[in-house]
Amino acid sequence: MSQSNLKARESGGLALDGHAGLRIDGARLIDTLERLGEIGADPAGGVTRLGLSAEENAARVFLGDLCAAAGLEAETDPAGNLFARRPGTSRAKPVLLVGSHVDTVVQGGRLDGAYGVLAALETLRVLHEHRVSLPVEMVVVAFANEEGALVQTPFWGSRMLCGSLENPLGATDRTGRPVGAYLAAAGCAPERLADVPWPPGSVAAFIELHIEQGPSLERRGVPVGVVEGIVGRTILDIGVTGEAQHAGTTPMADRRDALTAAAEIVLAVRRIAAEDRVCATATTGFIEAAPNVTNTIPGVVRLSAEVRDTDPARQARGEDVVREQCARVAAASGCRVEVTATMRSRPVSTAPALRGVIREAADRLGLPHLTMPSGAGHDAQIVAQIAPVGMIFVPSRRGISHAPGEDTGPGDLVNGANVLLQAVLGAQAELGRPDGHDSSPG
Repeated sequence: MSQSNLKARESGGLALDGHAGLRIDGARLIDTLERLGEIGADPAGGVTRLGLSAEENAARVFLGDLCAAAGLEAETDPAGNLFARRPGTSRAKPVLLVGSHVDTVVQGGRLDGAYGVLAALETLRVLHEHRVSLPVEMVVVAFANEEGALVQTPFWGSRMLCGSLENPLGATDRTGRPVGAYLAAAGCAPERLADVPWPPGSVAAFIELHIEQGPSLERRGVPVGVVEGIVGRTILDIGVTGEAQHAGTTPMADRRDALTAAAEIVLAVRRIAAEDRVCATATTGFIEAAPNVTNTIPGVVRLSAEVRDTDPARQARGEDVVREQCARVAAASGCRVEVTATMRSRPVSTAPALRGVIREAADRLGLPHLTMPSGAGHDAQIVAQIAPVGMIFVPSRRGISHAPGEDTGPGDLVNGANVLLQAVLGAQAELGRPDGHDSSPG
C-alpha cells in the first residue's frame, strides 16, 4: 500500500493472517522497565537520565544487551540513535519504525519514552520468537535526546534522522560544551553526522506508544488513547540585563533589577494562556540569576518561555505576545531584554489510516479507546515530516509526568503494549499490499 493510500485510509478490515492471538510477555515487559529505571535513578527522587549523558549511553548499552540476548541486532548511529532489527532485515526496503526515547528530564519519571521503546522491543521479540513473517519489516528506534535537558536541542535524534536539523554541531549545553564532545564520549562519531539522515522513502510509517502525561484517560476510565494530533511547541530563550549593584546602598528608584523584570515576564507568560487564552499553554520552566547572592541586585537573568497549541496561528500569536510583553517590561524597567527562539515545532496530525489501525487493534483486544490530542511534544511529530505517523496513549496516574510521581498501572502498560503489537501487525498488513490496493470502503 502506498503512503498516499495509507494517509487516506481510516477504516477497513485488517488481514492479520492468524496472528490476532499473539500477546506480549507482560512480566518480561514490566521487568525490563524496572531494570531500565535503575539507570539514572536519582537519590533525590525519580530518574535523571539526560539526553547524550553517560546515563543515556548506559541505557543504550542495556538495550543492546537485551537485543543480543533475544537474538536481535542492535546498532547506534553517529547521532546516538539506537536501532534494533531482526537478523536479515533488508537495509534497502522501507521499514515500519516503532519506538520513542530513553532520556529524561532532571528528576523525571521512569516511563516517559522508555515505555514506548521497551514495548516496541518486546513486540519485536514476540514477532521474532514466533517467526512471524512481515511484508514490511519492523525496526525499533530509541531516539537520542528527545527532551533537550542537557544539550539544548530537543528532538535531537529524530531531527537528525529526518535531516531537519541545521548546523547540528552547533548544539551545546548551557555552559557552551558542544554536542560533539558528548557524542565522542558516548563512542559515537560526530564527524559522521552527515551520514545520519535516512534516504527519502526509507520509513513507510512510524508508530509511537507513550504514556498520556495528562489526566484525561484515567478520569474517563478509558485504557487506550488514539492520538489524532500533537501540539506545536515554541521555546524562547529570554535574556534580561540590568545592573548589578549593592542591595543595601542603592535606592529603590535607582535600580535596574534584572530579576524583578524577569518576574514580570514570568507572570505575563502565564497570563497569555491562563487569562487571555491566546494559546493553549504558556510556561516558564527555567530561570537563573547572576550573581545570585543575597546582598547584590541581580544584573543578569536568563529564563525560558514555552508556548504550545494545536493551531499554528495561535501558536505563532502566543510567541508574538510573549515578545510584546518582553518589550513592555524592558521599557518600564530600564533593562535590556533579548528574545531568541531556540525551537519551533509545528502542530501535526497523525495519519487517519494509522488511527484506524490502532482503533481496530484495541477493538480486537476488547479495550475501549478515546480519540484525543496530545498536549506534549513527541518524536512522532518530527518523523511526520517524512512519513505517516500514529500514536497510542495509556493512562497516567493522576496525570503526573516529568516528575518522580509519574506512574501507570501494570495492567495498562501491558494493554498498551498488546495494542502496539496488534497495530504493528495490522499496519503491516496494509503497508505490505503488493498492488497498493486501498481496501477502505468507498
